[in-house]
Amino acid sequence: MTAPPTPAYKRVLLKLSGEALMGSQNYGIDPDVATQIAKDVGEIQGMGVQTAIVIGGGNIFRGVAASARGMDRATADYMGMLATVINALALQDALEQQNVVTRVVTAIEMRAVAEPFIRRRAVRHLEKGRVVVFGAGTGNPYFSTDTAAALRAMEMKADVILKATKVDGIYTADPVKDPTATRYDRISYLQVLERGLQVMDATAISLCMDNKLPIMVFNLRTPGNIKRAICGEPVGSIVSA
Repeated sequence: MTAPPTPAYKRVLLKLSGEALMGSQNYGIDPDVATQIAKDVGEIQGMGVQTAIVIGGGNIFRGVAASARGMDRATADYMGMLATVINALALQDALEQQNVVTRVVTAIEMRAVAEPFIRRRAVRHLEKGRVVVFGAGTGNPYFSTDTAAALRAMEMKADVILKATKVDGIYTADPVKDPTATRYDRISYLQVLERGLQVMDATAISLCMDNKLPIMVFNLRTPGNIKRAICGEPVGSIVSA
C-alpha cells in the first residue's frame, strides 16, 4: 500500500470563473462540468485539505459587459453578483451529490438560500471539514470576483489561491491567439502588473502582493489537476514575491 500523497497546502481558496461551469455550452451550467469539479474538490477534501471556493457569474451575466452597453455600472454589478449566487447553489448541489458537506455563504444577505458572510463562522465551517462556497463577490459594485477571491483568501488565512482557468498557466501572450507564446513557471506580482498579463485584475494582484499570498494558475479542464496542484506538483504557473 502506497501512502497517500501529503498535501503541500492545508487551506486553499479555489477561484472558479462562471465560464468554467459552462463547459462547451454558450450559456448556463453544464451539469457534467459541475460534477467533475465536485469530484476533484471531494478528492482534496478527502486528503484533509480545507477548501473555500469563490465563483464568478460570467456564464449567466457580466456586469462589465452590460455597463459597457449603457446600463448603470452599480446595477449591472449587483446583477452579476446575483448570478454568482446561482452558480454557488449549483456547485453546492453538485458537491453534496458527491457527499461533500458544503455551505454557501453570501456577501449580500438572502437568508432563504444562503448564510450571510460572517468571517469567524466561515472559518469554523472550514475547520469542521466543510467546503465553503462564497457567492455575491465582495458585496460591492466595481469589484471583480477576482478581488473577492483575494479578499476571502486573506480573511480565511488561505495558504494559496488556486486560479482555475482554461489554459495551463500564465503565458507571455494569449496562447490560443499567439502560437509563439511561452509559459512562465514562476513570475512576480510586479511582473504580472507591469506586463499587463491577464491573470487576475490589478486590484486582486495588488492585494495578494501586499499580503504575500501566492497564486497558482492551472488548467481546470484536466481531471485531477486540483489534486496535483495541492500536492505541489508543477501543473501551472505560480505568482509570488
